[in-house]
Amino acid sequence: MESVENIVRLEWNQVHTAEAGIGSRNITSIAFLDTDGQSNNLALVLDVEQILYDIIPSVRGVEPSEETAKNFNLKPGQVAIVAEDAKVARQLLEQGLKSMGIPAIMHNTGLEAWIKISEMQKEAQANGESIHDKIALVLTDLEMPEMDGFTLTRNIKRDDALRQIPVVIHSSLSGSANEDHVRKVGADGYVAKFEINEVSSVIYRVLEKKR
Repeated sequence: MESVENIVRLEWNQVHTAEAGIGSRNITSIAFLDTDGQSNNLALVLDVEQILYDIIPSVRGVEPSEETAKNFNLKPGQVAIVAEDAKVARQLLEQGLKSMGIPAIMHNTGLEAWIKISEMQKEAQANGESIHDKIALVLTDLEMPEMDGFTLTRNIKRDDALRQIPVVIHSSLSGSANEDHVRKVGADGYVAKFEINEVSSVIYRVLEKKR
């Protein structure tokens, strides 16, 4: 790419997951450039994580080292809720969590994860149970179609019944500005993508802090 022709500011509800309808594995979502969502003025969003995975062999390891493989002491039936739109990052997370002994329910978007969390909360309430016996933690990307990780985290932390659930941000975005924003919305931890040992350490730390 030699130059940028146009910059468009979008809300995340204008971006929709493309996995069901786009053949290329390097496309993660479709952005509707017009606010009415009815026109054919669209943009394809590249799956940067898939591209990095293809060209950088070092990001492919998913097994945590012996030093960071922890005993997380989850309650029977507890799961991690994961929100990640990039297919390869989602697969690596799922494999990494499995190797840690953490059952996970995977979602493509923050909105899907929020719907699942809300459903689990209603079910727990109807059965006279605590949602904290169902959800051990939430692990979420930042940039996702339909609902981003900031909004998902904010929704959880503003809900009296959910706010004690640990939320860990797992993102390829770096820099002090993003980390400050993560703290402001109430996330309990922040970790870079493809760093499975760091994921293990951060999860262990936030779970121990909540005990």
